[in-house]
Amino acid sequence: MYMNKKTHKIFLIAGARPNFIKIAPIFHEFEKRQERFDVKIIHTGQHYDYAMSQVFFEQFGLPEPDFFLDVGSGSHGYQTANILLEIERLIISENPELVIVVGDVNSTLAAALAAVKLDIPIAHVEAGLRSFDVKMPEEINRILTDRISNLLFVSEPSGIENLKNEGIDNKKMHLVGNVMIDSLVFNLPRIMEISYFEKLDLEANKFGLVTLHRPSNVDSGESLKKVISILKLASENKTLLFPAHPRTMKNIDKFGLKKELDSIRNLIISEPIGYLDFMNLMVNSGIMITDSGGIQEETTYLGIPCITLRNSTERPITITHGTNEVTGLEIEKFRIALEHTAYFQKKCYQPPALWDGKASGRIVEIIGEFLN
Repeated sequence: MYMNKKTHKIFLIAGARPNFIKIAPIFHEFEKRQERFDVKIIHTGQHYDYAMSQVFFEQFGLPEPDFFLDVGSGSHGYQTANILLEIERLIISENPELVIVVGDVNSTLAAALAAVKLDIPIAHVEAGLRSFDVKMPEEINRILTDRISNLLFVSEPSGIENLKNEGIDNKKMHLVGNVMIDSLVFNLPRIMEISYFEKLDLEANKFGLVTLHRPSNVDSGESLKKVISILKLASENKTLLFPAHPRTMKNIDKFGLKKELDSIRNLIISEPIGYLDFMNLMVNSGIMITDSGGIQEETTYLGIPCITLRNSTERPITITHGTNEVTGLEIEKFRIALEHTAYFQKKCYQPPALWDGKASGRIVEIIGEFLN
């Protein structure tokens, strides 16, 4: 245990929806030790303006951000450069002892770059994950952030192996578990009591839930046609609920596919849904169809069959020890995965080790010793 009583100023960086879910349990662990830590939440505004992201802060019990940078949308280069500039100004004026970044969005890399150039230590939560697909912007962000970080908090054993293979110092690596699961465990009682699925006239375990947002799936007519074929197949024996991002619906209109999508009899399309309501849908669903990294993890913890419409995953534990199958947009692979879901036995299922809701506590203890 650390003994030094100095108060340590720390920057906790978030910029997009998954980041808010990941920083919440870390922030609350610091709050338990607030006499030791002065934690500043930095909201870069990468994906959402403040009003749109406010719901996440309310649902996760987070205070208003100490700094809101309002960077907004733009190209990867634009976002990364502008976040770097703004974080650099904040570091110079506030002089934190540590910058904590989470996940793999542009805010993650930008904040890490700003910190390392000013000789401020960096902690990367969710380090070591690799899809081995360098065409994914997130993969570049992950690799570069890990290379310059001082503390690497890893969610699954594959992350440790990846970092070792890249020549990273073993002393920087800490297998701590999954902070996404911390948020899920913390909120699960509220999630279970909402019964949002009943408000939509859905029957527990008898419907599927769909999320798709990756450009490789929704930004081209060819990919969207394959997606629609997959949804048609999946809806033959099950109602599907698809909370669709506005960009996805815009592209469906753009490529003249709305009529074809509307022809899927058992498909319900809705606007995006808030975290607690969405998680209530997930908990009560019979299957998830997604291209999200976080949902692969959440379904693995909950024991819900998940089919991932990507060609790779940076979270292999969701396949080897979880409920996930990766099919890309290949209809025959998807058909086989869909058949497998009928044989899944939830009673015998156990989530991965260290996915126990306590990862954030481990992280804060290690940070305390690092700063001592």
